[in-house]
Amino acid sequence: MASGKNAHLNSMADFGTSPWIDNISRDWLEDGTLSRLIDDGVVGLTSNPTIFANAISKSSVYDGQIKELKAKGFDAGQIALELAKSDVAAAASLLEPVYQRTGHLDGWVSLEVDPFLAFDSEATIKAAREISQELVVEGGHKNVMVKIPATKAGLGPIEEAIASGISVNVTLIFSIARYREVYEAFLRGAERGIAAGVDYSHHRSVASFFVSRLDTAIDPRLAEHPELQGKVAIAQSKLAYQTFLEVAGGERSQRAIEAGVAPQRPLWASTSSKNPNYPDLVYVDNLIGPNTVNTMPLATMEAVIDHGAARKNSILEGVDEAREVIETKLTEAGIDLGAVTAELESQGVSSFSASWKQLLDEIEKKAL
Repeated sequence: MASGKNAHLNSMADFGTSPWIDNISRDWLEDGTLSRLIDDGVVGLTSNPTIFANAISKSSVYDGQIKELKAKGFDAGQIALELAKSDVAAAASLLEPVYQRTGHLDGWVSLEVDPFLAFDSEATIKAAREISQELVVEGGHKNVMVKIPATKAGLGPIEEAIASGISVNVTLIFSIARYREVYEAFLRGAERGIAAGVDYSHHRSVASFFVSRLDTAIDPRLAEHPELQGKVAIAQSKLAYQTFLEVAGGERSQRAIEAGVAPQRPLWASTSSKNPNYPDLVYVDNLIGPNTVNTMPLATMEAVIDHGAARKNSILEGVDEAREVIETKLTEAGIDLGAVTAELESQGVSSFSASWKQLLDEIEKKAL
């Protein structure tokens, strides 16, 4: 059984879904919130530009470091990255025992590359290498993942990072078609790394599917088909898991596993329920299965701790019905799923870029 004290989080972990928290702030590090969550059974942490923007703009605990870095000549972008790296390093230290206890499966902390680089392949891999060099190689935090967005321009950097032995959290995946491209990039990188003699013993990777945003985007378009509302995101996630089982069980993946490369686990992100008419854990309890991660905001994590009802292999329930929803019923309802997911990817990148810009503006104010 998992070592956490909370029975509901233990159940998730026992059934193969690692509970990660989708938040970080220096307040959490200083007041013990993150330590308490780890004690409860949280085994990983993800972050993104919006999370850091909220943390830094709403707290005064960063003000001293901001002024200090400004006095050294750092610009707002450099300051933002330094603040984020400081928090990620501290969180990685707290999660180091989990990383060791789970044989490097969990205990990971993710830091995203500058979102303004999402469509610049060369700049993205350069940023990923710099983060890994500072935090993993020089800082000794082997349990840090670099987040790279799954844009077309991100596929090359994902491959390059994996080939270099950098642990990667591929973020902003909205479609199964893009997920296949991501896993292909992962395999190409792994094969290159194996051929080059890279040591993958401390390496892990996850592929982050953004779940609830799909229902939020599609539900309003299904006014004449209410029976499909709230069904599309879970259906697609279940088919994405089937895709994972297929590709991870394939010959190329098995050769990589034999060479010491762990499979790239699916991670369910954006799993808070945005619609008050839906159960608060609809995107958690229905996506439980081996070799998966669910990263949750604090309110959702607290709901799991309070009344989670994880079902073993719930992600394998109703796969035929899920396929019918995605491959037949949506088309009959006049929904172009590919167009919707492409729009969501664009919106996701824009949202993170806007949050980063907001953060830089806030830092400029605090630095005065």
